[in-house]
Amino acid sequence: MQCTRFFRKRPEAVKACQLYAYIRERRDRWTVKEMCEVLAVSESGYYRSLKPAPKQERQQLLLVKIKDIIAEHEDNRNYGVQRILLALSQIEITTSYSTVYQIMKKHGLLKKAKRHPNGITREDAAAQKSENLSRRDFKSSVPNQKWLSDITEVPCSDGKLYLSAVLDCFNGEIVGVAMDDNMRKQLCIQSSENACKARNAEAGQFTS
Repeated sequence: MQCTRFFRKRPEAVKACQLYAYIRERRDRWTVKEMCEVLAVSESGYYRSLKPAPKQERQQLLLVKIKDIIAEHEDNRNYGVQRILLALSQIEITTSYSTVYQIMKKHGLLKKAKRHPNGITREDAAAQKSENLSRRDFKSSVPNQKWLSDITEVPCSDGKLYLSAVLDCFNGEIVGVAMDDNMRKQLCIQSSENACKARNAEAGQFTS
């Protein structure tokens, strides 16, 4: 390791902050531990010198957790912001939709929206909209308190299959499913009824 510009000086003339800056510049060549040993500085002192701002530190932690969630399973690579929020809430990390969106966008973790599949129902702008009970709060302290539902289109060799699933926000478990070759409202009704039968659930919050 070449650091002669420091060795030319008396040890007391080299400030720790200079050594830490030297280490930061060369982290891609040697490990922090190796450089700290050679330069006789504290490894913990080096990491303390980084001192990220609280917001930056939290965003870095969120990025690590988001990447961990995505890496847990092959299917998780398709997770959007809403599903990531749910996964974070299950490990007791509370944050906002916009924060997760910005982090995922900045680091290329957002999946490009696919073309609206044929057969998918478009929203009727004139229709009366139901109240958004979840308000993007997907955390639940007990089972069967909050359920989420969505429909996925599955391309098949002989046509299309539509899968409606109901997810419990308490632990991310799928509690009810239904499949059909169409997207009529009966599909959602069937998956929710199956979930209620499986869990013998009482009244709770259901978002679809």
